[in-house]
Amino acid sequence: MTPTTNASRTASLLSLFTSGGTLICCALPALLVAVGAGAALAGLVSAVPALVWFSERSAWVFAAAGVMLALAGWLQWRARFEPCPTDPALAATCMRTRRISAWVYGVSVAIYLVGAFFAFVAPVLFF
Repeated sequence: MTPTTNASRTASLLSLFTSGGTLICCALPALLVAVGAGAALAGLVSAVPALVWFSERSAWVFAAAGVMLALAGWLQWRARFEPCPTDPALAATCMRTRRISAWVYGVSVAIYLVGAFFAFVAPVLFF
């Protein structure tokens, strides 16, 4: 594997975790309230008070996740045509790693968009 492929995979995993933070701050509380589980949300907030911190700073959470997604996307774009090793087994591993990395990046973008909807669009539409 080339260094860019490793960086691309690492950035994709980091973008998955940062975009997961957008779900924690915004989509999870909205979902719990929407299904009538406000008491469960209150219990969750009392057990994990950091959720309030994330919710209060949702713009910063989304900015950090957006930067990570942009970095991961740029690295994915750069690594897409890099040569793989000539050994067939290593070449297959290289191509599989690229597909997995692209899949993780796509999941990260989807999570980010769901979180953005619940953080910024849903409150305007429904409340």
